[in-house]
Amino acid sequence: MNASGTDLLLWVAFPYVCLAVFAVGHVWRYRQDQFGWTSRTSQLLEHRWLRWGSPLFHLGAFMVIAGHVVGLAVPASWTEAAGIGEHAYHTVAVWAGSVAGVAMVTGLGMLCARRLLTRRIRLGTDRSDKVLFPLLSATVLLGFLATVAHNVFGGGYDYRQTVSVWFRGLFTLQPQPEAISGAPLLFQLHALSACLLFAAWPFTRLVHVWSAPIGYLVRPYLVYRRRSSTPVPVSGEAHRLPSRRAV
Repeated sequence: MNASGTDLLLWVAFPYVCLAVFAVGHVWRYRQDQFGWTSRTSQLLEHRWLRWGSPLFHLGAFMVIAGHVVGLAVPASWTEAAGIGEHAYHTVAVWAGSVAGVAMVTGLGMLCARRLLTRRIRLGTDRSDKVLFPLLSATVLLGFLATVAHNVFGGGYDYRQTVSVWFRGLFTLQPQPEAISGAPLLFQLHALSACLLFAAWPFTRLVHVWSAPIGYLVRPYLVYRRRSSTPVPVSGEAHRLPSRRAV
């Protein structure tokens, strides 16, 4: 089936432009703004919401990313060759994805509410955060709604036969826009918002993902000594101390 001009624009040109911005933007950011390559933590301003929201969001994000890697990058024929049937894969993917989605949505909601309701944090929100948080929220919510609507309460939708084929085709330089053009609207919107998120990635706090503190695993131990309560006399001062007189 021949793809229309709109399909070529949405599912070929647009993703490649976003991937190019993602790659070139990271090089530019690293060369021009190394001191800004940080998560810009606001823990000192508020920590009660952060204590719960951040672990929930990051744990859910790691699970969601792992699920996307398997679901999008690994063909169905590979999992079947490994002895994982379609029914077993679908069941695990739906329930594990739902748990991860709930954790990620809950954590992200707490982080967004914290930023909106805490005045000091709200005043410290820069322009990149004002773009990142709505875009990240839209991407997460669209993916969560697509899973719930079609695979939890709906009749089920096998995105590995459509969305995954389109995704892998982008990286093998054999794009197949017709594979995703017939997918449900929520999956299409999720894919488009994800492309926008990748384009915005280099210019936001998300760059801290590539700066995981791996060096801490092999760094030598640091030994901290408690300061003595009584000062130790400096060498050469002991003979100047007053001596006791015999009576």
